[in-house]
Amino acid sequence: MDAIDGPPVIKLSVEDAIPGLALSTEAHWNQTEEDWRIFLHDGIVFGIRDGARLVATAALLPYSGNNAWISMVLVSGTHRRRGLATRLVDACLETARKNGLTSWLDATPDGAAVYGPLGFTPTLQLRRLRLVQSARAATPAPSSATLEALRARDRRATGLDRTALLTAFAQRSGSRILSANGAIALVRDGRTARHIGPLFADHAAAALTLANAIAQSQGGPLLLDAVASQGAFLEGLTASGWTIERPFQRMRFGPATATAEEMPFAVAGPEFG
Repeated sequence: MDAIDGPPVIKLSVEDAIPGLALSTEAHWNQTEEDWRIFLHDGIVFGIRDGARLVATAALLPYSGNNAWISMVLVSGTHRRRGLATRLVDACLETARKNGLTSWLDATPDGAAVYGPLGFTPTLQLRRLRLVQSARAATPAPSSATLEALRARDRRATGLDRTALLTAFAQRSGSRILSANGAIALVRDGRTARHIGPLFADHAAAALTLANAIAQSQGGPLLLDAVASQGAFLEGLTASGWTIERPFQRMRFGPATATAEEMPFAVAGPEFG
């Protein structure tokens, strides 16, 4: 894993949560220290230091069914264009290969142009949306729902057992699992904005009703990562004041290993899938 040129790629520990947070904060990402602790505790995070300073990271988070998520590919602005991100992603892929894991990631357009030649296959597309202030409307408040109900719906939509991840989210201060009209979603704190997702529903109208109800019950800005093919949901969000910030391309390296029974309306986030 060591490089001939430059500092070595190393495995990070839970003590690196704060340095990792400094990198994602520099990139203006929404992750919290608690997010970093999930990657460091439940996954493998590779890093590169310049002296004592952490300057680059990439995480591999294993899921059920021989799957893993690659994310938190970050390089400090002072150390870009030196091939550090490529080295770290290679370390993730090599670890996944040794463990027989199919790797997934959600890439920005620039990232997709890099990951495609490495052998990643495009799957679905996502749209990151932000809501600064909700329009007032007479929407009934959503009801609380159980972690078990969310976990079961998540497994139907992803084909993965993500009990550990969803439990970690739900146990955080400020997190809520909410439902209305058969739709269900998790809302959690982020560094700069509350995040809605994953969100599941039987149809777009129910998904939009729940998203709007959550927006009206929450203070401050909100983020949501919608599945682009859910066109009616996306159109309803933008009509309600949400703005599209950026696209993400979901990509897979390796054979398909999970079978989904339904399509989510919003995902847990590009860092978690």
